[in-house]
Amino acid sequence: MTNATHLPAEGLFVGRARASDASHPLVVTVRDGTVFDITSNVAPTVRDVCELPDPAGHVRSAKGRPIGPLDAIAANSFETARDPGKPYLLSPVDLQAIKASGVTFVVSLLERVIEEQARGSAEKADAIRADIAGLIGHDLSKLKPGSPEAMEIKAKLIARGAWSQYLEVGIGPDAEIFTKCQPMASVGFGADVGLHPVSTWNNPEPEIAMIAAGSGRIVGATIGNDVNLRDVEGRSALLLGKAKDNNASAALGPFIRLFDETFSIGDVKQAIVRLKVEGEDGFSLEGASSMAEISRSPEELVAAAMGPHHQYPDGLALYLGTMFVPSKDRGETGKGFTHKVGDIVTISSEKFGALVNRVRLSPDCPHWSYGASHLMRDLARADLI
Repeated sequence: MTNATHLPAEGLFVGRARASDASHPLVVTVRDGTVFDITSNVAPTVRDVCELPDPAGHVRSAKGRPIGPLDAIAANSFETARDPGKPYLLSPVDLQAIKASGVTFVVSLLERVIEEQARGSAEKADAIRADIAGLIGHDLSKLKPGSPEAMEIKAKLIARGAWSQYLEVGIGPDAEIFTKCQPMASVGFGADVGLHPVSTWNNPEPEIAMIAAGSGRIVGATIGNDVNLRDVEGRSALLLGKAKDNNASAALGPFIRLFDETFSIGDVKQAIVRLKVEGEDGFSLEGASSMAEISRSPEELVAAAMGPHHQYPDGLALYLGTMFVPSKDRGETGKGFTHKVGDIVTISSEKFGALVNRVRLSPDCPHWSYGASHLMRDLARADLI
């Protein structure tokens, strides 16, 4: 595979890469199509870059050594053709907590209610979808969580017998925040993403992820795939951990775009996130979601995750949620979309580039074996900490 990252020409980007001449992951940036190693004692990790008073200024002025063209490194990042002797990309975050928010687009709230009502059965979903949509309509894009209008719709659904925990976090006052995976466990551009083998109904979740320092200050953003098992979560919301946190189930990248004079929180709020799934069986699916339709702002979601009530001294990456829940049939009519092993998932947005991953079963993806303790030991041996 030769899919490029499609990184914009402008902007300040920071990420991580592996190279055979260093035992530790490298902190990297991109300059004129070349990837530079900017790892230093000042900022030996991406977490340290994000904690600086001016992360973008540091990346802009940091001295570095070129490790290769971005296109070549991106091409070598795919698991199927990777040469471990050459540089390849990693997830752009390291020590940050990796959290996610759910049901943040009211227009996708009904899909969550539907999958719960269907009790994990894709066959029942279409009938329930038509029933509920006939009751309250399709256009919920202007609905504000916690508003009188939201409470009226909630009452209608309760009267219909369609009450759900998802209603509480989707149109109530409190956001859903959960742990997507442990620090150091996310995968990056080109990596395989994993599905738990018990699942027969699942999908990608194309999202933007905010990057916040330990103080709560948002310093940038990246693209993410919050891989989801619809049947597992649909059986019970208490199975969220099994549905969301599996080996290689959290993808981020290709890089973090740091806030600077060319990029701000306003750009995040207006971004269009695109999804493309290409199967070995010839199946193709495309869709897009607009961040302008999110029902809770990025700032509100970060504040719900961290603050006086909950501290993250190494900062966090927070998936913002998706409005895109694919329902296009794949195979038998009425069974909806589900992944097949070998699918290529491309999530892209104009100001971020593209995150491309291949779908496999979680046990078949490279097992997570390099954690925070390994990173600390390797940085110490290199006299970087």
